[in-house]
Amino acid sequence: MRIEPYKLSAAEALEAMSAGRLTSVQLVQSCLDRIAETDGSIRAWVHLDPDSALAQATEADRRRKAGYALGALHGVPVGLKDIIDTAGMPTQRGTPIFAGRQPDADARVVELLRAAGAVILGKTVTTELAFMHPSETRNPHNHNHSPGGSSSGAAAAVGALQVPLAVGTQTNGSVIRPASFCGTFGFKPTRGVISRAGVLQTSITLDQVGCFARSLADIALLTDAISGYDQRDTVSLAYPAPHMSVGQAQDVPVPPDLAWFDLPFNDRLSDAAREGLDAIMDVLGERVLRMTPADTLSNLVAVQARIHEYEFSRHLSDTFEEHWDQISDTLKPIVTRGRLIGQSEYEDALAVKISAEKFFADFFLEFDAILAPAAAGEAPVFGGGTGDPIFCTLWTLAGLPCVTLPLLVGETGLPIGVQLIGAAEKDDRLLRTARWLQTTLATAAAEN
Repeated sequence: MRIEPYKLSAAEALEAMSAGRLTSVQLVQSCLDRIAETDGSIRAWVHLDPDSALAQATEADRRRKAGYALGALHGVPVGLKDIIDTAGMPTQRGTPIFAGRQPDADARVVELLRAAGAVILGKTVTTELAFMHPSETRNPHNHNHSPGGSSSGAAAAVGALQVPLAVGTQTNGSVIRPASFCGTFGFKPTRGVISRAGVLQTSITLDQVGCFARSLADIALLTDAISGYDQRDTVSLAYPAPHMSVGQAQDVPVPPDLAWFDLPFNDRLSDAAREGLDAIMDVLGERVLRMTPADTLSNLVAVQARIHEYEFSRHLSDTFEEHWDQISDTLKPIVTRGRLIGQSEYEDALAVKISAEKFFADFFLEFDAILAPAAAGEAPVFGGGTGDPIFCTLWTLAGLPCVTLPLLVGETGLPIGVQLIGAAEKDDRLLRTARWLQTTLATAAAEN
């Protein structure tokens, strides 16, 4: 039976196009049809230009037929969070303040996507200035629930099978949490692996670029395509990036050692999330060591908030001063709070961040990954916020690679993700461990 192209993963679509069973035009048109069918209720896209997308796909097919060199994502459509500058498309940052804003140049990630042969399908909805005020986007599995934030549209579009790949950002939990809520794979690599040049800066210290996809293989493909050093980004790593596709495809040489932290805020977990994670740890047995870390670790939540709010209020100070009346009531108290944080308090927080990075560097000498919740549970009801990011906060502060796998189901049938966190700059090993976890749990399920 023929599978509709929009249902294919990126890897499957690439294989079909390579074998001549599918064209990029057919794939893109199928995704556009899917969007037309479903996005009236989901509202994942803020800008979509079918003619432009099909023109890109036509050119991709022409180059393939003519025998030109092909990129790693040749002919595959990708969605971009609407804080990523894209030439030829508006980038409006989730606020009427920037309505109609048209960048003259691509962000670095867009340059790399074009070089990889990807089709830029359109811009996905973000929350206001990529912070916490909810967007209009709905959860693709139940429209009465939130998709999360701030990469709400990116997660919902992939979760709704509207596009196989999307690029988002995370400053606290804005990739991992919406991926969990929308039932997709989400990946935030080590800080500095993907350039932020041309992406709205909300926190120069904490902003990171991440990916949404339908499989670990697709996550690796997309991340490999957009990774690399960029001197325009002050935290960009001037080293070879980990090869995600190689890591994801490898078997572990020995069963990995995982850690689970019993943190004070674990009491925020829903019953279904707690029971699901406990069941996973039962399957893994001695491979997971449960630990009760010092209180200083959970205190890092306040450190992240201090850095985030201080930098957010200052990086966008002109926007806030000139358009205060257009800022939501959700955001105003955060900006006000950020303005009250003093320089010394901010510098103290940065020093603690550096200490946290050193702590985790030592910690991962003994462990392959940390097992953790991706979110507190199912997506909240729409109108009740974008969800609690606290289960992402520590890892984002430390710039560690994080991946969430759609492994659990909540009380009402909505997806819940399971997060793995790895050592900095060892993202490929983290994806290898994630593949092992998937395989181990699938084998255990088949035997029961």
